Amino acid sequence: MSAIYASEKVDGFTRKSVRKAPRQRICQGSSQFAASSSGPAAPEISALPQLGDASSTQQHELFMQKLQQCCVLFDFYDTVTDLKSKETKRATLRELVDYVSTNRGVLVEPVYPEITTMVCTNIFRTLPPSENPDFDPEEDEPTLEASWPHMQLVYEFFLRFLENPDFQPSTAKRYIDQKFVLQVYELCIKGHFNGVAEFLEILGSIINGFALPLKAEHKQFLMKILIPLHTAKGLALFHAQLAYCVVQFIEKDPTLTEVVVRGLLKFWPKTCSQKEVMFLGEIEEILDVIEPTQFKKIQEPLFKQISKCVASPHFQVAERALYFCNNEYILSLIEENNAKILPIMFGNLYRISKEHWNPTIVALVYNVLKTLMEMNGKLFDELTASYKSDRQREKKKEQEREELWRKLDELRLQERIAIQNNRHEIQFTYSNNNNLHDKDENTAAAVTDRIESDTWAK
Repeated sequence: MSAIYASEKVDGFTRKSVRKAPRQRICQGSSQFAASSSGPAAPEISALPQLGDASSTQQHELFMQKLQQCCVLFDFYDTVTDLKSKETKRATLRELVDYVSTNRGVLVEPVYPEITTMVCTNIFRTLPPSENPDFDPEEDEPTLEASWPHMQLVYEFFLRFLENPDFQPSTAKRYIDQKFVLQVYELCIKGHFNGVAEFLEILGSIINGFALPLKAEHKQFLMKILIPLHTAKGLALFHAQLAYCVVQFIEKDPTLTEVVVRGLLKFWPKTCSQKEVMFLGEIEEILDVIEPTQFKKIQEPLFKQISKCVASPHFQVAERALYFCNNEYILSLIEENNAKILPIMFGNLYRISKEHWNPTIVALVYNVLKTLMEMNGKLFDELTASYKSDRQREKKKEQEREELWRKLDELRLQERIAIQNNRHEIQFTYSNNNNLHDKDENTAAAVTDRIESDTWAK
């Protein structure tokens, strides 16, 4: 026993699976906040006087001190140390958010590098690995990093900084440079869409401040980045902010409406009903701000897609498409262009009113048909008659096809019977020939025997 035990103890292969340490649960947090046994501890920070209590001459210096104080990072893996300093930093960040949001004249040039340094120190980090490989962004609630109580306020502060009326883009460009933007971008390309919603919210404020006419690079950003972003797997996490950015572009430059709508139609989801509902919601937001001249350019391809959505067997998709007619502005656009839109929509609407499985959808379709009939009764009657005649023609063609198939089946059956009869005749003839041949052979043998017997007798 001792010899066997010793060999197992030495052999690194036989006992490897037994000795393997259990996998530890990965904590949510950033690598920059990881505890280090040899590294220096974070310095303790003390609360500074409130900005509101300081005189106007002291506020600027105090503001700078608070920004520098917020550059101190803490170990969020350890939940028992630096509690007072962590709470002090969080309170300071809240105060900075309120200060930038409610005060004018605070964004002077020396503040820009301090703000940029504080933001970079807090948000640029190595992202932690996911603790749940089966995480579904459309179904599961996201697990926030342990440092999120501070990081959320930093994002909020940066947003208020960009929205401040005193914000000077020409000054900010020196510090919010290409490297800064690339680092922000790297936070979003890991496949988990970290912070994309917050980033798009900031971007919406930036788009709102674009000067007219829009620059070529701004339009290129819309078509090369924002529109293809609709294909992302985690679209549900940031679609509201993405749609807001797209609508902001259209409000700035209505001539972009056609390329935006055609881009959305190009990337329209084919198998995900939830995404399809989101796309329909975004289309309605676009139609709310569209100009009538731009509407005419996209009405045919757009309503062909809406007609397909109305005919969808998924009741939420059909319901969302039918709710377009509850929007008064969209309804007015349809009424102005009913000669183009009614023929596109009528066929599917009429068919769904007779065939859809969901009674709620059928009721909505009847309301839409009633509205369309009130718009243009003459055209509605013509489309009804045309649809019925087309259906009769289709039924007649279907009957003719069935009759043709029936005749083909009969011909095939007759051919099979004829082939079987021919086989029987061939077999019968062959058997008769064999019988005659056997008789001839027997007769010849008998004659031969008789001749031989006569010869021997002589």
